[in-house]
Amino acid sequence: MISNLDRKLWRDLRRLKGQAIAVALVMACGLAMMIMARSLIYSLESTRREYYQANHFADVFVHLKRAPNSVAARIAELPGVATVQPAISVQVTLDLAALDEPASGMVRSVPDFGLPELNRLFLRSGRWLNPANRREVLVGEAFAQANQLEPGDRITMLLNGRRQDFQIAGIVLSPEFIFESRPGAALPDNRTYGIFWMPYTELARAFDLDGAFNYLSLTLAPDAAQRPVLEAVDRLLTPYGGRTAYGREDHPSHIRVSDEIRVLQTISIGFPIVFLSVAAFMTNAVLSRLLALQREQIAILKAFGFSNRQIVVHYLKFALVMVVAGTLLGAIGGILLGHRLVLLYHKFFRFPELEFRLDQTAFPLAVAVSAAAAIAGVIGAVRRAARLPPAEAMRPEPPANYRPALVERTGIGRFLSHTFRIAVRNIERRPVQACFTVMGLALATGILIVPNCFRDGVAEVLDFQWDVVQRQDLGIGLVEPAHYRVKHLLRQLPGVVTVEPFRHAFVRISFGHQRRQLGLQGIPADGLHNRVLDENSRRILLPPDGIVVSAKLAEILGARVGDLLTLEFLEGKRPVRTVPLVGLAEDFAGTAAYMELRSVNRLLGEGDLITGANFRVDSARQPEFLRALKEIPRVSWVAIKNSLRENFRQTTAASIGLIQMIYLGFATVVAFGVVYNNARISLAERARELATLRVIGFSRREVGAVLITELVILALIAVPLGLLIGTGFAKVILGAVNTETVRLPLVLTSSNYAFAVLVVTVASSLSALAVLRKLGQLDLVGVLKAPE
Repeated sequence: MISNLDRKLWRDLRRLKGQAIAVALVMACGLAMMIMARSLIYSLESTRREYYQANHFADVFVHLKRAPNSVAARIAELPGVATVQPAISVQVTLDLAALDEPASGMVRSVPDFGLPELNRLFLRSGRWLNPANRREVLVGEAFAQANQLEPGDRITMLLNGRRQDFQIAGIVLSPEFIFESRPGAALPDNRTYGIFWMPYTELARAFDLDGAFNYLSLTLAPDAAQRPVLEAVDRLLTPYGGRTAYGREDHPSHIRVSDEIRVLQTISIGFPIVFLSVAAFMTNAVLSRLLALQREQIAILKAFGFSNRQIVVHYLKFALVMVVAGTLLGAIGGILLGHRLVLLYHKFFRFPELEFRLDQTAFPLAVAVSAAAAIAGVIGAVRRAARLPPAEAMRPEPPANYRPALVERTGIGRFLSHTFRIAVRNIERRPVQACFTVMGLALATGILIVPNCFRDGVAEVLDFQWDVVQRQDLGIGLVEPAHYRVKHLLRQLPGVVTVEPFRHAFVRISFGHQRRQLGLQGIPADGLHNRVLDENSRRILLPPDGIVVSAKLAEILGARVGDLLTLEFLEGKRPVRTVPLVGLAEDFAGTAAYMELRSVNRLLGEGDLITGANFRVDSARQPEFLRALKEIPRVSWVAIKNSLRENFRQTTAASIGLIQMIYLGFATVVAFGVVYNNARISLAERARELATLRVIGFSRREVGAVLITELVILALIAVPLGLLIGTGFAKVILGAVNTETVRLPLVLTSSNYAFAVLVVTVASSLSALAVLRKLGQLDLVGVLKAPE
């Protein structure tokens, strides 16, 4: 049975339905972001965990030059090792008829008979390799889809300098390559780089690796510590050119998925906090006004025997109704948006099956968080009202101190209109309400800054990374290091305008207890293609002695300019050198380290060698240039700048762009909700006063001008404050979502600020029209009879 207090609650909700809906929508925006992000985290984590378990993903991985299979047996005997799987892993060049340029890929071996024990493949289409058939391969799904390859199609590979044709037996997935990209590359190019699998014997014969392996993965025994195993594996494999064993947490594909999860974790906390803070302000404003209007009703309720607790619960129910409505809308919105984002993840995360899975804890958590925000916003006002003695509550609130406003006392008032002076007086007499209104409008303005910072950050990355830093059109890598003189042969290729060689070497960079393994880039000190720039876009000239690293890498290592870094080369004679850190480079994808080309060769002690080159090519002759590359067996890979840029647009930028559009839509809804809510509350607070002005002779236009002038003054104060708050929001949120693989710079443009001001202005104008319409509908006699 519905109680009398509940009947009163529904009457109040009907009367204040506009404000209640506005608060519920703001809550729904924040909760939708939280439910979407938490559910996507759960979807990615649970899908990855199940995939790893079902396909026996290894715990430790290591690349090496060459070791006999007997070494793998010795590793299997190490304490803490459960299962060991040696294999062959080689880089190859591909010739696809549909591509002008040569493609490249990594070929991994699989057992000649049966399935591998670790890193098992998932067959998407076609069939497994037939031991009776030679020249068959399995192809990774990302490469196959990008090049429209199907089982039964044929591809041409260059294996150890020998051109061979292979038939595709099946399209597969691997837990090692959930995110497929070229080694050392932060961004994928699935059109020109793929992963392949062949029988061990056939691959070993092609590369003279019979009875040997150059890649090894293993799993740890239950409760085994990883660090001792890594150190033991390194000791055994160092004589065989081991490149340092690493755990699952450092696996490139695993890192990429983990980075996305980390971004979602930030979104699931940061964005809801902002939206729910705004909702708390709005709830406080609505309930405070309601309590002020119902002082006499509260007194009557207490006189009829209702306890303070019953009155407090009654008004908290008002807030909780908005919470329930906001949670339901947020849940629906979060689920729909989550499904949309999962479809986007299919483009660059390769799972056998990735579906949106609702986090069962997200909904109760959303209820708890929104209820806490609402209660925190109103509990103080509700308790103060409930504690009023009935006799005091029966009396209206004492009138404000009606004295001239500050502008009038200074003598400026005589130059101002009557409506302006009335508006200023009201703001000065109600400073607390004015502060709450200003803060609400400032937050509404501030949250509009963040989404466009994401958009502008993506645009800056596209411009900076591929136009300012990288001036070349494309780069190539060689199968084996070659003498510097190869540059002159490459210069003879058709269409070449300029060519700059480079030397990449795998190193482990250490400082203190921190270390990272990556490719050291040796480039010409005066090079114009791949430039090294600082945070102010000034060029850093590479000195003969010293190393420049990306600012992100320096942050990870905890190093500063002037510190000495230890370089352990993981190839050749594996020298260990100490070099000074001479500069920090700005980049937004992955981590990088740079040295002058001759310095790298001097440290390695191998002569003037290069591992590739960057080119500027006449655009009219680029197809001819790419076809010529196909005829050079020593070319291992080709990276075309425009292809990389387009892949960034379709993957990382598309993901960020979708989140930006979602946030922008929600921020716009919040801005309109806050402005409308404040305008309606201002009308309710001033209804008696405005009606009095009408009765004593003010026109409807003059009375409306009083109200609108007050809102305009508060908005003029709030908007600059909101732009400052939004700048802080953007700085904190962008800093939190940046990862090792992809980072967005903080870009604050005048158009971003102008957009925020425009949205608040439009919202204010529409809200003003709605309020003026309500003002015209005021029952003057009824308002003047109100018991205030």
